[in-house]
Order: sequence, then C-alpha cells, then structure tokens
Amino acid sequence: MKLRDSLVAVASLLVLMTIVQAPAAAQTARAVLKGAQGQDVGTVELTETPAGVLLKLAVKGLTPGQHAFHVHAVGKCEPPFDSAGGHFNPGAKKHGLLVPEGPHAGDMPNLHVSGSGEVIIEVLNPAITLQKDKPNSVFGPNGTAIVIHAGVDDYKSDPAGNAGGRIVCGVIQQGT
Repeated sequence: MKLRDSLVAVASLLVLMTIVQAPAAAQTARAVLKGAQGQDVGTVELTETPAGVLLKLAVKGLTPGQHAFHVHAVGKCEPPFDSAGGHFNPGAKKHGLLVPEGPHAGDMPNLHVSGSGEVIIEVLNPAITLQKDKPNSVFGPNGTAIVIHAGVDDYKSDPAGNAGGRIVCGVIQQGT
C-alpha cells in the first residue's frame, strides 16, 4: 500500500510539473495594411519566437522592384502615413543594417516585388518583441506600425535610408 501511495504521489507530482512547465501559447499580433487611398492591400502576422518576432507578410498591388519595409514608432496610419513617425528605435541607434552604430529595431530587409505586384514572405526581426513589459516592445504607449516605402532602403543613410515616400501602412494590433 505504501509503494502504491508513493507511486501515485510521484505520478501526480510529474503531471503537475508538466502542467506548470508547459510552454505558454505564442504571443501574436496583426497589422492590416492599407494603401494611400484606404484600400486593403495585405496583412502582416507577427509571432513571438525565442529568436525574435517572425513577421509573415502578404501584400498585393505594389509596383515591381525593391521597397523598404520597416516598423515605425507610432501606431497611426493616416495618408500619406507621416503619422506613423520615424523608425521604431528604442535603442537610439543609427539607421541601417550596414552601419556599425545600427540598426534601428524597426529596420528590416527590402522587399523584392515581382512583376505581379505581390509579395509573400517571412522575416525574423530579432530586435523587437511582443512582450509588453520590454523596452523594445511594439506595444509601447505610442503603438507601432508597419510601413512599406516607395523606394529601396540603402541600409545606411540616417534616418530612413533614402527610401522615398510611404505607400502602405498598417497599425500593429495585439492578437488574441
């Protein structure tokens, strides 16, 4: 009887430890992307991972070629999207993936848009988080937005890489 009670106690403890140590569901967020005329042009799904935030972008209606793609510091998207502020930069770094003093947390690789005007990609950004209590959280007091620019980011010019006007914008909203 003692052995059976001990085994039941050990099994119960193992079950409890498994429940306590089970990983929490991944934190998620979403941005609905709008063009300058207010039309829906795509979405970005964001998922917290151990390596940073995975952004899954699906967008249509862009002009073929390269376009800069950034997280901006204000969660507001009023055309011409200057309302989204500058690049998200909680570390006060210089702009650009190619500069030693950079990059901004919101700097990401250029999009390469095919002749169809559509892009579906996944990008990992290790400099941002969906965790609200962190300084690099996209859920700060001003919120954040995803912005696609008319031109290419040169990865070095401060403050925005000579990327041209803002043609697409979406406010990052917390997922459920």
